[in-house]
Amino acid sequence: MTWNREDGVRGARPVSVGGGGVVEVACDESGSDGENLTGGNTDVFAHASVRLSVESAAAHVQEIRDRIRSPAEEYKANHLLREKHRAVLEWLLAPAGPLHGQAHVHLTEKAFFIVDRAVGLLLGDGNGGHDHDGDSSVEAVTLFREGPRTFGTERWRAFLAAANQLLRVRNDGRPQEPADAFFRTVDDLRRAHSRTPVAGILDRLAAARSRADSYREVVTGGPTLIPLLNPLLPAVVATAAHWSGDGRPVRLVHDRQNMLTEERIAWIEETARQAGAGLEGFRLVVAREDPRVQCADFLAGIARSIASDELNRRGDPVLTALLRPYVDTASVWGDAPSWARLRPTPGGTPVDSGVRSAG
Repeated sequence: MTWNREDGVRGARPVSVGGGGVVEVACDESGSDGENLTGGNTDVFAHASVRLSVESAAAHVQEIRDRIRSPAEEYKANHLLREKHRAVLEWLLAPAGPLHGQAHVHLTEKAFFIVDRAVGLLLGDGNGGHDHDGDSSVEAVTLFREGPRTFGTERWRAFLAAANQLLRVRNDGRPQEPADAFFRTVDDLRRAHSRTPVAGILDRLAAARSRADSYREVVTGGPTLIPLLNPLLPAVVATAAHWSGDGRPVRLVHDRQNMLTEERIAWIEETARQAGAGLEGFRLVVAREDPRVQCADFLAGIARSIASDELNRRGDPVLTALLRPYVDTASVWGDAPSWARLRPTPGGTPVDSGVRSAG
């Protein structure tokens, strides 16, 4: 297999900014640590979107300010997450609240994202392990769920860190050192756990060194347009797929940030088209100048906090139940117990039916 840094953007269409009947949706994220998914500050990435008019969003932001009465110039999710403002948080998420039916959040469990991307690179199609139907590979799910109890906490964390470095574009040492370190880790695990449910997966990973070397040659050879390990880009594609699911084209308005370059926006649009999503435009704005993006920012931060609490077995059942209707069933999540509580279902009762992954 040969890696090409232009894959995924060749042939991208120009972004349309017009068109009648287009649904405009505002987006923001929370929990971004770039490609440092094992050593960052958060274990969950959340990408939220809202379908509100500018006027109604501005009214909601003002009502939050009136209810909280903080002197802060700019309100963030942490204002709503304080215990003394619990009533405001519940009002915001409640079925009778301002966001219900008009908002959506795509969640990424960072540790699982690393495993899913590494397995996809080495054992899958080479593009991160995702088909456009959104399913994670059986190997990724098996390794993620069996790895911690098979290897133990310390060795599992070492494997995640090595996989993170393998996939990461930035490297301050020798170009091939991330690959050398990853395969040393895999070999150590193979020797120690040769008769376990993940032994076959480890053997296949060990045999895929050529794919890893090819990938490292590309990412160290010059600017890489589409970082494999950043969850923002596939989350944006999943957001477009959700809002255009009824057949109406969607235009996304997103908080401005360095990750969303012209080339990466073109990749998002082309990938969304291949996935059948009707993404008809993408516009960057300054968050504080668009109250719709501020509402998305509130939801992203709230969702990340609630989901992280569930992941770490300290969830609040009331808040989780309030968040559940907003959660994307195509979220990238590997932990079965927390996903059973977070995942929305038609009947309103959470079930553990496996993991979906978008992008």
